[in-house]
Amino acid sequence: MRVRPEVLAAVERLAAAELRSVNAQVETLLREALGRRGALRPLDSGSASEEPPRS
Repeated sequence: MRVRPEVLAAVERLAAAELRSVNAQVETLLREALGRRGALRPLDSGSASEEPPRS
């Protein structure tokens, strides 16, 4: 991904302050922005793929 150096520096500062990797910080920022726009459902405490198998 190409981003302006000042944007990358800001993401690096946030990541360091929140004890995250830059990659994790980018994902967090993207999820927050997409959630505000209604383009991504918020994460639930559990997803359908985590349901136990039926007997």
